[in-house]
Amino acid sequence: MQIYRALTPVAAPQGSAVALGYFDGVHCGHRMVLGSAVQYAAQHGLTPAAFTFELPGNQTLKGGRILSLAQKHARIAALGIAQYLEPPFEAFRTLSPQDFVQTVLVGCFAAQAVFCGDNFTFGARAAGNVELLRTLCAAQGIAVHIVPMAQYGAQAVSSTRIRAALEEGRLDDANAMLGAPYAIDWPVTHGKGIGAGRLGTPTVNQNYPPDALQPCTGVYLTRIRLQDAWWPAATGISRRPTVESDANAPVTCETYVPDFCGDLYGQAPVLEFHRYLCPVRKFRTLEELAALIRSAAADSQAYFAAQTVQ
Repeated sequence: MQIYRALTPVAAPQGSAVALGYFDGVHCGHRMVLGSAVQYAAQHGLTPAAFTFELPGNQTLKGGRILSLAQKHARIAALGIAQYLEPPFEAFRTLSPQDFVQTVLVGCFAAQAVFCGDNFTFGARAAGNVELLRTLCAAQGIAVHIVPMAQYGAQAVSSTRIRAALEEGRLDDANAMLGAPYAIDWPVTHGKGIGAGRLGTPTVNQNYPPDALQPCTGVYLTRIRLQDAWWPAATGISRRPTVESDANAPVTCETYVPDFCGDLYGQAPVLEFHRYLCPVRKFRTLEELAALIRSAAADSQAYFAAQTVQ
């Protein structure tokens, strides 16, 4: 997937089918919009493309970032998008709806068709809605396809619902709405060495940056991508109450990978969350904590041995 970070013409010699949206989380609704553009492009000899944007200062529209930019890009590329335009919001925020269509859809994409959800807005101060989009695009010979909102639990799938599910420990709900396991790829950092030195369970530390959504604290069954293979693992997100006396200690994200040995510092492996196992609690001894970590890791190995996850 070719990524452009400025308003510039993309490589679409026969024109493009363009998915429009912010795509935070690349959830089921986003996947329907993106997938519709890819399918239409294949059927009509067009380039599958997407238009989105980045907010200043790593902000997000409605809360913490669900996926890192790298994860967002990887998931969109996997859906078949070939040309991806992601300028800063400031680059087009003052465009009127008419100018947005002319500058972005015509000038950048040579769009033949566009795809969006029924709640899509565009132009300065979100002045344009889907009906205006139809009108303006018709004058340019661009077909507009409104993709119905994806549903889960009799309600529309949204990034807001996914954030709430993650924050409340409802990982099954979050993953169902995402259409893929929730995952992180934060850089591996040095911890305090307690896992390796005192517990016998060395951990991979991938602590959350300030702009990222932080899921509910607890113990999770996870898998991590290391050395071009998936490894079953157990991950704890917590303030480590057994080893930290400060109730306001920073929240850490630590992953124990049974049987793995290697130096991962500075790398950013993908860590997928598949099941919420239990809350975090304070243990009387380090031995009890180590026993939980090993038990959770064994549960993870059994869980993935029984799955057909690819």
